[in-house]
This record gives sequence, C-alpha cells and structure tokens, in this order.
Amino acid sequence: MANTFDFIGAVNQYFDDAAKHCNIEDGILHQIKLCNSVYSMQFPVKTKDGVHVIEAYRAQHSHHRMPTKGGIRYSEHVNQDEVVALASLMTYKCALVDVPFGGAKGGIKINPKNYSEEVLERITRRYTFELAKKNFIGPGIDVPAPDMGTGAREMSWIMDTYVSFNPGENSIACVTGKPVEQGGVRGRTEATGRGVYYGLKEVCSYEEDMTRVGLTKGLAGKSVIVQGFGNVGYYAAEIMHDNGAKIIGVAEYEGAIYNANGLDPRDVFNHRSNSGSILNYHNSEQEFENSLECLEQPCDILVPAAIEGVITEDNAARIQAKIIGEAANGPVNPGGAKILLDAGKIIVPDMYLNAGGVTVSYFEWLKNLSHVRFGRMNKRFNQNSFEKIIRVVENFSGKSLTEQEKQVITHGGDEVDIVNSGLEETMIDAYNQIRTKKELIGVRDLRTAAFAVSIDKIGGAYKSLGVFP
Repeated sequence: MANTFDFIGAVNQYFDDAAKHCNIEDGILHQIKLCNSVYSMQFPVKTKDGVHVIEAYRAQHSHHRMPTKGGIRYSEHVNQDEVVALASLMTYKCALVDVPFGGAKGGIKINPKNYSEEVLERITRRYTFELAKKNFIGPGIDVPAPDMGTGAREMSWIMDTYVSFNPGENSIACVTGKPVEQGGVRGRTEATGRGVYYGLKEVCSYEEDMTRVGLTKGLAGKSVIVQGFGNVGYYAAEIMHDNGAKIIGVAEYEGAIYNANGLDPRDVFNHRSNSGSILNYHNSEQEFENSLECLEQPCDILVPAAIEGVITEDNAARIQAKIIGEAANGPVNPGGAKILLDAGKIIVPDMYLNAGGVTVSYFEWLKNLSHVRFGRMNKRFNQNSFEKIIRVVENFSGKSLTEQEKQVITHGGDEVDIVNSGLEETMIDAYNQIRTKKELIGVRDLRTAAFAVSIDKIGGAYKSLGVFP
C-alpha cells in the first residue's frame, strides 16, 4: 500500500485546500510548497553475502528556518517521493507547534531485519559520511532524528561519525533521539506517543465537539483501537490506558487482536516480545489475520500509528470510530478523509497529533547547545521554596502533613517532568490555534485549519526576510 499511495500528492492537495484561506501572495505560496533540496545517493556496503548497493535519500524541504529537522527511516518502501512528502509535512508540523526548524526527512531503502547489527552500523555510518560530505547534516544545518526502523542506537552511530569529522563543543547537537548517556533528553523515546495522548485529551476536552459526534467530554472511558504497535503506537496505547482510556484493539502487520472489555498494552507488548507475534494472545476475544479488519471494529477512537495510506476510499465507509487520530504520517488519503468527514467524524491530523517527537527533539537540541540538563538550575530552588510555603501553612493552620504528602507537594521538576510539561503545553496551545482557525475561516475539518495556521506562519517568515518585493 505504501508503494501505491500518492503521499506527496495528498500533502500538496491539503496545502492547496488550506492556501485558499490564507492572505498570502501566490509566489510565496509556491515557494513554501516546493522542496528546496534533495540528495539522492547510492553507496556500496560489504556483507557476508557480498557487496550490496544501498539506495538512500535526504530531503530538505524548507530553509525558511534553520536548521532543518526530520527523522531517518529504514524501510523497503523508501523512495524519493515519500521522503519529499515527509519533509514537507515536517515543515508544516514544525511551524504549527512553533518549533524553529525547517522540515527535512531522510530514508535508507532497506529492511533492517535483513542485516546484522554490524552491517547496519556500517550502513548508518556511511550514510552519515555521505550527508556530511554534501553539508546535509550539522547542528545549524540539518538535524536528523529517529523514525520508522531507527532508534537511539542508530542516532548514536550518526553522532559519533559526525563528531569524528566535525569536533566541536556543539557537535553532538547534529542529531536528536540519542541515548541519554550521549546527550539525549529524558522522555524522548515515548515523546511522540505521549504527544498523541496529550493531543487526543485536548480534542476530547471540548464538550460541544464531543456532543456533535455522540461522545461525552473527556478521554477517560473512551474505547480505542491502535494500529501499529511500534514506538509510537505502543506508548500512545500505554499512556492512554494509564489515564483511563480503554484499549480494545491492537493491529500489527502479522494480524490483530480485539477485546471489547479492554486489553492491557504492557501485557500485549510482552506477549509479542516473547512469542514474536501479536496473535494467540490469551485475553483476545477475536483475532484477525488481515489486520486492517480490526480498524473497522466498533470503537470511539481509532489511532493509525504505522504507515501511510491505510484508510482510503476502499475502507473509509466501514470505519466505525467517531474520532480518527493520525499518529502515523498520512494514514488517511484525501478520498478516505472526505468519506469520513461526510459521515460527521473528527480527523485529528498527523501534522498536529504526532508532533510530540519533533517538539521534544527541539528540547534535546536546546539542551545540547546550552550544555545544561533541564532542571539542574532550578529543581532544588523550587523544592526549597515549596518546603518554606508548607512550613508557613502548617504554622498558620496548626496541622502537619505526612512526609509522603510533603514529598509529593515539594518535588522539584526533574528533566523528564519539565520535558513532559513543555510537551503538554505545546500540544494544548497548538490545538487551540487549530480550533480557533477552523471557526474563523469556516471549514469543517481540522486538517485544513492546521495547514492554514502553518502556512500563515511560514508566509510571515518569508515576508520578513525581505526577499519578495
């Protein structure tokens, strides 16, 4: 499906629909829409089976803010159009959540499961060398991050390779999503999934919007199906489960499981880790060999968190969820979106809902440039201040709190607390901008409003550069 889905066409169509509501000159709109730079490369890597020629890409969509920012994915489906589409989506996403980056994306056309760790390291290091050679990576130029098929391990290889050629006090800021021990930030691993939770929580906080789709206010108690149980889908499911939502379905490429009474995401994850499959789970009421059938089961919220193009004209009419939260990039194509919107459903767009990753990546980049861990400067000060307040209250009231109660109240913010707080504020503020814009321009969908917010911000940045008469 990823091979046939016109991802860049879909992103451009969404852009065009939103641009009609923006008071920006056609020339600037054209510049915003275009991809500035694409680096296509092929390089040889030796394996035990011989020499493999690796195909890889890096696209920098917009230089209106620098550095550019975007993940690197390892997938057999990687191609130039997909990378360009993802880079353009990153541009609009960063603008939407007020992260000062242009959009970028990278990809290596491999199935990482087919290579040993040693060979993957050689591929990653060679890819980094190629990027550095063409000035496509650097803390002020282009800052990669994890994406599908990559994680902290690959980011550490990228950082080490870049630093070996470009030593300097800020060199480790060339990439985010690193292990904490190598300059990463606490909370980055689960950031995208946590952002999905914060976003859906905010969407469900408006009673009039929930009433319109036949739901009650609040995320707690809502039934949720998650498609994709990787880094994004798993953490989204886990955090929603911990905060009162009911995960009733989980779909992966090997199949899907469903239980209307609820599933424990941690238990499902452990089962899959031990057995190699999500199927044959002991608490499953129903299983599907075709995982897409699970998306069509009754639920309040559907969270596609895997690949693009899983909801189309072919299956959109069978989707029973009232809210579709796009945790993946481009999981609903334009034709499918029209069917869902015509049915009165809410689509929470990807460029907003999965922005948690780039938001916390921004925090990591700031941490690397400032060389100070979040919380180090003020945690103890805040804790001591809270303790003084408690003593005053106790003296005034004549009552004392237990030590456990005092610890809860006086706890100063650790790095992860500060990161999560910043992420929550970002998601709340961005959704309020989208919702306000939706009402202001009189459109029916959140995606058009989100694109309009981003286009206005990017257009303003280009105008301020003074390069247009």
